[in-house]
Amino acid sequence: MKAAVYYETGPPDVFRYEDVADPACAADGVVIEMEAVSIEGGDTLHRGGGDMASTPHIVGYQMGGTIREVGSAVVDREVGQRVVAIMFFGSHAERAAAPAAATWVVPDGVDIKRAACVPIAVGTADDCLFEFGRLREGETALIHAGAGGVGMAGIQLAKRAGATVLATASSDERLARLEEFGLDHGINYRETDFVAAVKEITNGRGADVIVDSVGGRNLERSFEAAAYRGRISFVGSAGRDDYRPDPALLRPMNKSLTGVFLGAEMALNRDRVHPMIARHIADVGKGLLHIEIDREYPLAEAAEAHRHIESRQAFGRVILVP
Repeated sequence: MKAAVYYETGPPDVFRYEDVADPACAADGVVIEMEAVSIEGGDTLHRGGGDMASTPHIVGYQMGGTIREVGSAVVDREVGQRVVAIMFFGSHAERAAAPAAATWVVPDGVDIKRAACVPIAVGTADDCLFEFGRLREGETALIHAGAGGVGMAGIQLAKRAGATVLATASSDERLARLEEFGLDHGINYRETDFVAAVKEITNGRGADVIVDSVGGRNLERSFEAAAYRGRISFVGSAGRDDYRPDPALLRPMNKSLTGVFLGAEMALNRDRVHPMIARHIADVGKGLLHIEIDREYPLAEAAEAHRHIESRQAFGRVILVP
């Protein structure tokens, strides 16, 4: 099969489009013929400097397609089913192996390309807002990087829950486009101090729940933007800022910070997480959840796709197709 591989980590130029061996099917797994790869933020970070499980390495955590092989111990999946899957690596290929337990059957009528973008981004947004953020109707949510996958999902989920939704983005144009997803107040972080903006919008109170995927100094400033007893869900370091925030700043106003990693919840609380993600996939088909696809690239152009993501110009998801 063909795959986008690399022999060393680095910039997008490390990708090579080559023939590689087909993936082996584990007893508890499935092999999926790819129809769409959702490129996750972790994929670009791993390509840039992560550990390589093999040489050459096939990066990628998430994809959707059709099952072509089923492991001997699997009883609830069958050849021919359309599924979305999460895996440790291997999505940037024509075929990929995944644990059957980390797959979701895609209902008839649901676009496989959009379904392929759901589990990590939407599942993470859900956990940040509700499982750990405990967002309630009438509260205020601040979502950083609103034009990204977690951000767009978070805006929609928070709005549906009856919250007032604030989000940051890099331009007024992007913020205006987010209004159709449920954004109430947009904050252009390049032109405005987001802490001051949040305080002004909330009459000095701050946000009850904050989803921070940026990290570093931005995370420490999120401490300031949170209300009394505000809850901050820290989900990533997209800003690539090594600064370490001071947790002592949380204590005076009884604020809380939770690190959120969907992978741990999938492993340890699958009975909660798996149906939650299945519900979001179904909602895509019902029109209750919109997945914005910014661009599609052929698998052979994985380098260009990663380059586009790292340009920070994408509005929504970037996917690979066969």
